[in-house]
Amino acid sequence: MTGPLSGVHVLELPAIGPVPFLGMLLSDLGATVTRIDRPDGTPNGLEFPPRAVDRGRRSIGLDLRKPGAAEVAGRLIERSDVLIEGFRPGVAERLGVGPEAAMERNPALVYGRMTGWGQDGPLAGQAGHDITYLAISGVLHGIGEHDRRPIPPVNYLADFGGGALVLATGVLAALLHARATGEGQVIDAAMTEGAAYLSTMTRQFQRTGDWIDERGRNLLDGGAPNYRCYACSDGGYVAVGALEPKFWAELVRVLGADPGQVPSPYERDQWAACADWLGRRFATRSRDEWETIFAGTDACVAPVLTLAEAPEHPHNRARRSFVELDGGQVAAPVPRFSQTNTTVGPVAGRGAETDLILDELGISGSERDRLRAEGVLL
Repeated sequence: MTGPLSGVHVLELPAIGPVPFLGMLLSDLGATVTRIDRPDGTPNGLEFPPRAVDRGRRSIGLDLRKPGAAEVAGRLIERSDVLIEGFRPGVAERLGVGPEAAMERNPALVYGRMTGWGQDGPLAGQAGHDITYLAISGVLHGIGEHDRRPIPPVNYLADFGGGALVLATGVLAALLHARATGEGQVIDAAMTEGAAYLSTMTRQFQRTGDWIDERGRNLLDGGAPNYRCYACSDGGYVAVGALEPKFWAELVRVLGADPGQVPSPYERDQWAACADWLGRRFATRSRDEWETIFAGTDACVAPVLTLAEAPEHPHNRARRSFVELDGGQVAAPVPRFSQTNTTVGPVAGRGAETDLILDELGISGSERDRLRAEGVLL
């Protein structure tokens, strides 16, 4: 496998959501990722489509709850540069694969821990999901329309943005340190804190009086009329992001008006009138008509595409932003590198490489038979 992380070996323990996404990301960048899969499926019985974020891994079927499994996992740890896990605090330790046991076998190991609340604190042992992590971080309060309930932004912000991508940064930083010093370390990535970190600019705006702590009342949360979505005649939507005066002026001109003769988005007391004017204008044509009208302008207007439509947009096609995988379209690995290629690896079935990996670990046939009889191996 090629890529900037070629030669890096990652061990991924069973998890859902952000940990598999991180494993996919590291694999896309060229790392060799070996995932331990439970014989009876994902933790907590929550199954996702098998191709969602499972590409590019090798899979060994190993039930870490069984006696003897920790020894097999330990041999994998000895061969790994990075371990990533998403158990509740204390679970990995009880399974015999916690940081102390792992780093005793491999002192240079980068041990990445992903949880919603962090490894300590009053909520550390409590269940949660993206929406609850966003709630405690203060971020969820600011998402949605004014005087309406908060709207969860799918699970992009805490699980993937404040979780997987933050831990990816930590893993790569710790890996650089380990390569330079031979010293591994444990990374405690809490999705609540990652989401809060993403809101740094908003919090600064609030401190300076430039942000009202009410959703739908601000420049970048859909409150400003020149930064929101508008319905079109066909039921589609366009996104407007004409924040700067020069972009706003161009938007108004393309709509056939004089910027000096329409309500201003730069005066808060004119926001409602400005939004009403824009809403009436955009309602006169279809989404695709507006895309054609605004093509080639700097008005910062774009059609709101569905997930199915996005891969077919001319810009995305020209950039090859989506690629084929198992008969469907998936987002291509990002970012792009000038010297090292990224790769979209195939999706392996659960435990598909078990025997190949056991060969690498030097585990004999008789030992495998015993482990399978005991339910340790898939």
